[in-house]
Amino acid sequence: MQTQRICLWSGPRNISTALMYAFGQRSDTEIIDEPLYAHYLHVTGATHPGREDVMTSMQTDGAAVIRDVILGPCTKSVLFMKQMAHHLVDINASFMRKTVNILLIRDPKEMLLSLTKVIGIPTLKDTGLKMQAELLSELREMGQSPPILDARELLLAPRDVLSILCDRLGLPFEESMLSWPRGGHPSDGIWAPHWYHNVHQSAGFVSYQPKREPFPEALEGVLSECLPYYDMLRADAICSDS
Repeated sequence: MQTQRICLWSGPRNISTALMYAFGQRSDTEIIDEPLYAHYLHVTGATHPGREDVMTSMQTDGAAVIRDVILGPCTKSVLFMKQMAHHLVDINASFMRKTVNILLIRDPKEMLLSLTKVIGIPTLKDTGLKMQAELLSELREMGQSPPILDARELLLAPRDVLSILCDRLGLPFEESMLSWPRGGHPSDGIWAPHWYHNVHQSAGFVSYQPKREPFPEALEGVLSECLPYYDMLRADAICSDS
């Protein structure tokens, strides 16, 4: 059986876990949560919550992860992998010729407010936006046209956006993708208690609500760095009226 291997290249706090749960409800799909996370922590020394637990529970060698997990055995016809774009440090991207790739972005003004509650004041690197822009260029050079999703559009019209995405992927849309059991998924990474509190309270895509809290002055600098990359990616994002 030929397995379609889908890599979702997201930034943090972009509803990527909800999208993973949506694909996890499909009848034909196996999901994997951030297989390159331990590699990223190992090569960068980043001090994320639960760092030691992540590094002792997963393979830290990125090349081995690509060989054994991303391109490894799968018993279903679709393998959906939630990935963080900023995890692509010291990684040979040639494996992406064998995967179907999706980019997931979010308005950085909203994403930064959420991210700062977990890791403090983030940098441009922490957001993954620059890497996503570079990745888009690299994938296009490979002859791919990766779908781009914007978190706001997905939350505004989940059925419509997922239907368009599935069509782009050559998959039938399944109504089951719109809901999931509360409390998480067996495929959650060991870091879930630090990052997934909100999505664990959900049973489906939560209606979009703009953030109303004041934007901290301390984040203005990184916001100005993020916006050009976000605007460039957002121009090609799937909308419900696409």
